Amino acid sequence: MTAIKHALQRDIFTPNDERLLSIVNVCKAGKKKKNCFLCATVTTERPVQVKMVKVKKSDKGDFYKRQIAWALRDLAVVDAKDAIKENPEFDLHFEKIYKWVASSTAEKNAFISCIWKLNQRYLRKKIDFVNVSSQLLEESVPSGENQSVTGGDEEVVDVYQELNAREEQDIEIMMEGCECAISNAEAFAERLSRELQVLDGANIQSIMASEKQVNILMKLLDEALKEVDQIELKLSSYEEMLQSVKEQMDQISESNHLIHLSNTNNVKLLSEIEFLVNHMDLAKGHIKALQEGDLASSRGIEACTNAADALLQCMNVALRPGHDMLLAVKQQQQRFSDLREHFARRLASHLNNVFVQQGHDQSSTLAQHSVELALPNHHPFHRDLLRYAKLMEWLKSTDYGKYEGLTKNYMDYLSRLYEREIKDFFEVAKIKMTGTTKESKKFGLHGSSGKLTGSTSSLNKLSVQSSGNRRSQSSSLLDMGNMSASDLDVADRTKFDKIFEQVLSELEPLCLAEQDFISKFFKLQQHQSMPGTMTEAEDADGGTLSRQHNAGAPLPVSSEKDMIRQMMIKIFRCIEPELNNLIALGDKIDSFNSLYMLVKMSHHVWTAQNVDPASFLSTTLGNVLVTVKRNFDKCISNQIRQMEEVKISKKSKVGILPFVAEFEEFAGLAESIFKNAERRGDLDKAYTKLIRGVFVNVEKVANESQKTPRDVVMMENFHHIFATLSRLKISCLEAEKKEAKQKYTDHLQSYVIYSLGQPLEKLNHFFEGVEARVAQGIREEEVSYQLAFNKQELRKVIKEYPGKEVKKGLDNLYKKVDKHLCEEENLLQVVWHSMQDEFIRQYKHFEGLIARCYPGSGVTMEFTIQDILDYCSSIAQSH
Repeated sequence: MTAIKHALQRDIFTPNDERLLSIVNVCKAGKKKKNCFLCATVTTERPVQVKMVKVKKSDKGDFYKRQIAWALRDLAVVDAKDAIKENPEFDLHFEKIYKWVASSTAEKNAFISCIWKLNQRYLRKKIDFVNVSSQLLEESVPSGENQSVTGGDEEVVDVYQELNAREEQDIEIMMEGCECAISNAEAFAERLSRELQVLDGANIQSIMASEKQVNILMKLLDEALKEVDQIELKLSSYEEMLQSVKEQMDQISESNHLIHLSNTNNVKLLSEIEFLVNHMDLAKGHIKALQEGDLASSRGIEACTNAADALLQCMNVALRPGHDMLLAVKQQQQRFSDLREHFARRLASHLNNVFVQQGHDQSSTLAQHSVELALPNHHPFHRDLLRYAKLMEWLKSTDYGKYEGLTKNYMDYLSRLYEREIKDFFEVAKIKMTGTTKESKKFGLHGSSGKLTGSTSSLNKLSVQSSGNRRSQSSSLLDMGNMSASDLDVADRTKFDKIFEQVLSELEPLCLAEQDFISKFFKLQQHQSMPGTMTEAEDADGGTLSRQHNAGAPLPVSSEKDMIRQMMIKIFRCIEPELNNLIALGDKIDSFNSLYMLVKMSHHVWTAQNVDPASFLSTTLGNVLVTVKRNFDKCISNQIRQMEEVKISKKSKVGILPFVAEFEEFAGLAESIFKNAERRGDLDKAYTKLIRGVFVNVEKVANESQKTPRDVVMMENFHHIFATLSRLKISCLEAEKKEAKQKYTDHLQSYVIYSLGQPLEKLNHFFEGVEARVAQGIREEEVSYQLAFNKQELRKVIKEYPGKEVKKGLDNLYKKVDKHLCEEENLLQVVWHSMQDEFIRQYKHFEGLIARCYPGSGVTMEFTIQDILDYCSSIAQSH
């Protein structure tokens, strides 16, 4: 076992810096015996790690290999199975239980004893030992030569210690010099003892021989000490001489240090004074500009701007620690503060005067714009005020209270000015829309405010009246074969469209110019541009200015954008109500004007939102667009209501219904207005509502008609609708177009069949009776044997309709159809041709029945198909 232990130590554990402490030969319990070794080891390096390793002999050769290792701290229980009887079995409880059988009980006990020792030293008694003899554990208490586990830092549980290479070499040399070293160990040991005694004697003799030399050495040391005393005396005298020199040098050094300190302090003082003078000294020219500078001239404004910037730099200089305690600095700061207050008051007073003067100057120019549909140009005023932009920025950063006061005064003055201008502008627009001042009074306009005073009832009355005028105009124009809308209506609507577009075109640049001015003058950020990109803006002269935005520019502040919006709302507070009044007037003049306004307003809202969705202009136009859309929906609802309320004359023929003609007018007008418009979806929805209303009410009127047959009303009106939709090519009404065509075709056929039953009434009744008998099951060739339908009856009926009578009946039918049909739709020839075809089809049907039911009778009609064609042609030509 010892040889195996040495082999395992050398081959497996020494390369891993481990020491083998105990080994036991085991095999697994209850299985075929395959021997292996369990080894208890510790590492040679600190911290010490204690492991239990399973080693197995390799199948391929005579060497051992490491199979598995467990940390001893993972061992929970050691079960020896029996504490009294000898039993080679034992269990080790790791994560699972391993059952082993040792080759002998002694090896098992030795191995368990080693584990107990390691547990005592390294694991603080963590492992539980079950069924282990207490005597075995007591014997394991460290004593004698096996003290290695519990004593100090030693790591030996076993007495064995391996020799190093030099020790092995020395032993081999000794053994080679003694022949009996191997054969007689006692003789070898005795020899070694004698040699050791000889060496000890030699050492003693050597020590005794060296005593004389020691005495000589002591004498020399005494002489050396005397020399040292002499040298110390000389060094003491030298030290006294150097001490005086040192004191003098110390005085010189201290004097130099004070001189250097004084120079350093002077340099620092000069630096501080230069700093204060350079940064807190305001030039006399700047002081004079701030106190007396001319704020009306360009040169004076520039001088004041430079002086204000210099003052701001002096006031914002970062003082070093202690500067604020200097009296001169405090006085200079107070002087700067007084200058700032004085100049801020002077600047605010001057700008307030400029705002007031602007109101007076602009008021004088209102008279020349009163007859023109144009808003006064504020560019000169903006240009003059922008010279003060830098001073406003200075005021904003130094005295925000006065800055806010100026902002409020500007809004007050300008809101009153813009209110006068905009109201006069809208008054002119309303007069131009209605034609003259008298007409504007008729539509509810009076006074300079231009507000509508008409009530809701008058508005509705006017709308009904205008729609009635359109119906009467439409019918008269249809009689002349012209377009459905009168030239007057078209001219008025075109005029209104141009005026409304001009109003929006004047308002849009006015608002944008004022917003841009507010942003620049009051130093408020309104746009966020991409870093390093070029943006274009239109200047007051119509040119294009390119501005480069730096990548490092600060981002806009949302509160400043809100401030711009609030200022714009207060300045232009009258725009939205004035626009709403103008829209109400346009809708009052002609409800179809809502189409023009919807398209124009949608376009301007879309343009404004592309520039800035949250701007004042975008928000205001968006609110007005809601009103326009509401009026448009109201227009559609009114048309549908008028369809439902239409009444027809009981004495005259119906013809094309008024609301059908109005739908044609509306669709034609809408298609021309909404061409390439942004809000086409609103029109498509309106189309769907209107066409459904038209379809329903055409059928309603047709059912109520007494003078004109229902089929004629349906046929003519749905033909007109189909023609209108085919001409306009409205994509969203394709299904309705097909439906209109189908209804027209169905009612044309129904009318033709109903009308043709009258010219040959008796003949029709006779053949209907023949068909009824055949339907009852009588064979066709046997019908002639029926008393009521024999050959004599057939000849009697046929004789009643000679060619002359047929022509007369057709002529009466043509006159009757001519009375039913209206001239506007021009369907007489179409209906007559259909009747001719249907009559020929009936003739052929009658001849077929005669040939089948009366074969060989020789009975024929007294007129031919050619006669029918000639009759129809001559009748049509004669009328």
